[in-house]
Amino acid sequence: MKNIFFIFLLLGIVITSNAQTARIKGIVLDENKQPVEGVNVSIQNRSTTTNANGFYALVIPANQKVVVVYSHVAFKNITATITLKSNEDYEFNPEIKSKEEQLGDVIVVSNKKRIQGITTISPEVIRKIPSANPGVESILKLMNGVTSNSELSSQYSVRGGNYDENLVYVNEVEVYRPFLIRSGQQEGLSFTNTDLVQNVDFSAGGFQAKYGDKLSSVLDITYKKPTKFGATLEASLLGANASVEGVSKNQKLSAIAGLRYRDNSLFVNSQQTETNYKPTFADFQTNITYYSSTKWQWNFLGNLSQNTYNYQPTTRQTNFGTVSEPIALLVYYEGQEKDKYTTYFGAIKSTYQASENNIYRFIASAYHTQEQEHFDIDASYYLGEVDTSLGSENFGNVNYSRGIGSQLTHARNNLDAVIVNAEVKGTNYFKEKKYQFDWGVKYTHESIRDRIVEWEVIDSAGFSLNNPILELPVNHQPYQPYTGPLVPYQNVRATNFVDINRFSGYAQIYSKYNIGEHQLFITAGLRAQQWLVSGDKITDAQSQTVISPRAQFTLKPNWEKDMLFRFSTGYYYQPPFYRELRAIDGVVLPNVKAQKSIHFLLGNDYGFKMWNRKFKFVSEAYYKTISDVNAYTLDNVRIRYQANNDTKAYAYGFDCRLNGEFVPGTESWFSFGYMKTEENQADKGYIARPTDQRLKFGILFQDYMPNIPSVKLYLNLVYNTGLPGGSPSYANVYDYQGRLRDYRRADVGFSYVFTEKNQERTQGHWLKKFKDLSLGLEVFNLFNNLNAITNTWVRDAYTKNQYAIPNYMTMRVFNIKLTARL
Repeated sequence: MKNIFFIFLLLGIVITSNAQTARIKGIVLDENKQPVEGVNVSIQNRSTTTNANGFYALVIPANQKVVVVYSHVAFKNITATITLKSNEDYEFNPEIKSKEEQLGDVIVVSNKKRIQGITTISPEVIRKIPSANPGVESILKLMNGVTSNSELSSQYSVRGGNYDENLVYVNEVEVYRPFLIRSGQQEGLSFTNTDLVQNVDFSAGGFQAKYGDKLSSVLDITYKKPTKFGATLEASLLGANASVEGVSKNQKLSAIAGLRYRDNSLFVNSQQTETNYKPTFADFQTNITYYSSTKWQWNFLGNLSQNTYNYQPTTRQTNFGTVSEPIALLVYYEGQEKDKYTTYFGAIKSTYQASENNIYRFIASAYHTQEQEHFDIDASYYLGEVDTSLGSENFGNVNYSRGIGSQLTHARNNLDAVIVNAEVKGTNYFKEKKYQFDWGVKYTHESIRDRIVEWEVIDSAGFSLNNPILELPVNHQPYQPYTGPLVPYQNVRATNFVDINRFSGYAQIYSKYNIGEHQLFITAGLRAQQWLVSGDKITDAQSQTVISPRAQFTLKPNWEKDMLFRFSTGYYYQPPFYRELRAIDGVVLPNVKAQKSIHFLLGNDYGFKMWNRKFKFVSEAYYKTISDVNAYTLDNVRIRYQANNDTKAYAYGFDCRLNGEFVPGTESWFSFGYMKTEENQADKGYIARPTDQRLKFGILFQDYMPNIPSVKLYLNLVYNTGLPGGSPSYANVYDYQGRLRDYRRADVGFSYVFTEKNQERTQGHWLKKFKDLSLGLEVFNLFNNLNAITNTWVRDAYTKNQYAIPNYMTMRVFNIKLTARL
């Protein structure tokens, strides 16, 4: 009885003590409304530190005045006097200002992401910059080391890698893209909804062990946790999107949701192929956060997306050749294509802050995609010489045909995939947070149900062409009759039921050391993954394991100039995803090895002042040696792997970027990159990889009219040298090493901001309700450049030549956009 009394007494003390506490939480922002990591939030005897998203939570005494201090070495201290009731959960989002510590003419700023070589991109810049495919990816294409030759695609290549080599996270959850996409105009919407974005981090290589197993880059996105009501509406000739956000009265529950609709008809109709085009690209996303207690936080991220793509081409004329011998390709189409991609995605994340120095996260996610790709298209083509006689009635038209043929393509491809993840992560601090230890374990199950039925028949001058790799009798028509069987030029038929189970984990430590008056930051870690492929008709699969050590070293000299020097190295394995397991003939090969890359990166980060404004110059040289390469062909954005690991490759280059306030109050940047990447297939010698894009220039520029500051200008400009043009089906790629023309594109936007002078307006003015209300005009491909994404190979039966006909992208397009934010 006495023991029971003491138990109840102890329980009463615990309840009473808990009732006498409250919690303050929020996000610490800088002057640019960006989250600040590493801010110390403290009261008399308690403290905590903001995480990578600027978030903090601190238990404080209730029913008394408490002075909360926010401090950071690079910012001015601020204080807040707060009195909370018992069990009250109060949200406070302070804004701290930079502490400009003058050394000569330079401002010294400390930032952990800068130390780790992570580039942070402002969501406001992403939302404002005009792009044919708006979103995070459109800004990435202007960054160091990132290239893309398709304005209709959200896919990008980083330092010689392909589209499948880039990691994308939202709220620490890996996200995926559809499997069957062939061209950028089919993609519709990328996963990321920019209206919901709070923070964007990007690393182009040499990234830490806590990120997953890919060869090229990491894009790490964090969605908003609203602190008050807000809404956004944007409408244009290309579609519309809307979002709404809010928070409960007790600040425990917050939510943001966004709806998007996209129609790319303006762009597709500007291409050389005339079509009847009826797309419907739409999605809904939500991010919900709930604080169940002062230590537990729950988050749900959901996405429902449906892209329907109906495409009926009619005619096409493409002029090519030389001035002295101009040639035109005329194509007349019959048939249509009907594609549909429906995806469902949900993730639950729980964060438990056991103490100030120990944080644990539990993440579970599921991704389900149902895709169909159905088409029957008959293309009859005429290859002829163009009339170039000025004043001729037929100027620009084909005088006579030198090649006639047809191509019939057929596909009935269906795919159903479910990917389930379960993960536990932890972050632990030691010795007054001098050391940070991150670890995690993850289980992934991938279930793929795939049927591929594709064939192609090519007829040239009335004679069917055989597949050159088949052992068939030689076709000498029309001089000799052909007695062999009639077969399709291409024929892929396969049904695959595949399951892949993966176990992965990582451990890394971040530490800081003083070397005299200099500072050295070290991040060292290790990743491991084990996987096994199983399924129908798969009997010889073997379990495989890879281990990836990685390290980063950053030196901050105690100089008058604000400089950082970084060196990163490590092993980066990419265990094969389903698409990499499927060979050219559609058959799954379960024992395909993981591609392996060793990164060596040396970088410099220099902050300085110019025109009494902040600027930064970032440069990096890199070398990557790659083995067990899964060679592939690239057709628009579709990748077809050989699945034989018989190739080795390398990539090296140099990237630099200068960014700052070239115009006061706005951020702009100029980037330049040189890169060379080659591969050696089966020891036949080195040739350019499909992503070998030597030179890249990118400009993002913001400006306003000095006399009319409400008128804004936004410009993004890209110049990339030409990619390899590919090769005909079944041809030896070593015999086709020509390149496409250089990619040159400028998109510009003009916007009139009605709320520019809101601070001068009276409280009752109707514009005071808006954070932003603007009307804009966008001009895509301002200079109307002809940019090619791939080649179509056409055979001339008379000369036996094959011509590379460029497939050109979009021409100049105008768009009007209205934006409203509450």
